[in-house]
Amino acid sequence: MIGCPPSTGSRDPAKRSFPLAADGVLPKLSAVNRSVLLWLIWLAPLLARAQIDPVARDLIQFGYNGAFEGEQPLAAYAFYYHNQPDFLRTNLTLRLAVAPVYLDSELGVSHLLGPNTDVGLGVAGGGYAGDYNEIHDGQYIPGQSFTGNDVELSGSLYHLFNPGDLIPLNYLLRGTANYTLYDRYDSTAVGFQVPKDTGDFSVRTGLRYGGVEPTLFPALAMELSIWYEGHLRSHPSSYGYANNPYYLRQESQLFWTEAALAYTLPESKQSFYVRLTAGTSLDADRFSAYRLGGFLPLIAEYPLSLPGYYYQEISARQFVLFNANYLLPLDREKRWNLNADFGSAVVDYLPGEVQPGHWLNGVGGGVLYHSPSDRWKVAVNYGYGIDAIRSHGRGANSIGFFLQLDLGKFPSKGLKGTTPIDWNGWSHIFD
Repeated sequence: MIGCPPSTGSRDPAKRSFPLAADGVLPKLSAVNRSVLLWLIWLAPLLARAQIDPVARDLIQFGYNGAFEGEQPLAAYAFYYHNQPDFLRTNLTLRLAVAPVYLDSELGVSHLLGPNTDVGLGVAGGGYAGDYNEIHDGQYIPGQSFTGNDVELSGSLYHLFNPGDLIPLNYLLRGTANYTLYDRYDSTAVGFQVPKDTGDFSVRTGLRYGGVEPTLFPALAMELSIWYEGHLRSHPSSYGYANNPYYLRQESQLFWTEAALAYTLPESKQSFYVRLTAGTSLDADRFSAYRLGGFLPLIAEYPLSLPGYYYQEISARQFVLFNANYLLPLDREKRWNLNADFGSAVVDYLPGEVQPGHWLNGVGGGVLYHSPSDRWKVAVNYGYGIDAIRSHGRGANSIGFFLQLDLGKFPSKGLKGTTPIDWNGWSHIFD
């Protein structure tokens, strides 16, 4: 399990790392603090062994975000996640994430380099992970969009600095070799040249204190993290129209940080989730820039959500983004919940993608239902992009649908627990 960047460029890596808590003795605290710590201890089995997930899991996730105004590229995710500890040997864990056109896998080896240091070897590949959809001034441009299929090898090192502490501090070092083959959509313009097939070698490193689970509206979470990712392309080149080409840089570097907090009131079950994410870059291009917009909560480890906007509508060189979510139970059993969302960002646009105004806002709301056993959750969400540019001026509307099915909660499976995942996110799942 690893930590990965926010939504970026043509590839939207969403490798997940969700360290929670190690065992320990509760100090003398207030009733509210004791409640928080007891929740963290309930989540402890996910974290007690550094960053290799020790719990057997079977999870299905689906999300869709559609716009009312204008044409947009398909924005959806759908995957099945399987995690199998004690695979062949007691210190091996097999993780598989299977989407309709993509497979992401990792074999984790616990304590390979010491009692608190794990190693992971990953293989991934399939279709649409390298897609790029051009959106400029609130308009999707199919003629300048194209698809990409890729294969990827990775090696990861995970180290836990504070074994035995309630909230873990984890370190990640990961190297990745990726090769992408680009191709045209049927809608790609005749005179538009797609990029050359290219290799991308990257190094990612960072520190994470705490963690956030990849569930719809997490009940309890805390995270402080800081990350760096550097990319080196084997074939930097130009693409596009001959008289007005775009350029891909050989090197680009990303730096980002996040602070997040989720909490559920013990009696009323009202809950909130707030996130503050900030990122900057050096030598960013269209493939490595931060891309903000839409509401797809599990499309990336750090989804850059702006309700009401197209998914990845905004291309930014650097940004500061604040997201807030609030859930209010509507019935006695706390199964039906009213949801409210808010997103606000200050953006420094990527050159060539500048639009009027640097402050962007979106609001949304909907209904969430979860089954009595929490085997499944389903949510319908509406979003309004206050500052989104459309043909009629400012303002845009969208609808979202989300489903979470935890197969591990069925009695026939005999599995319990929450559902951390590790998968590649794609903006083009179905064609």
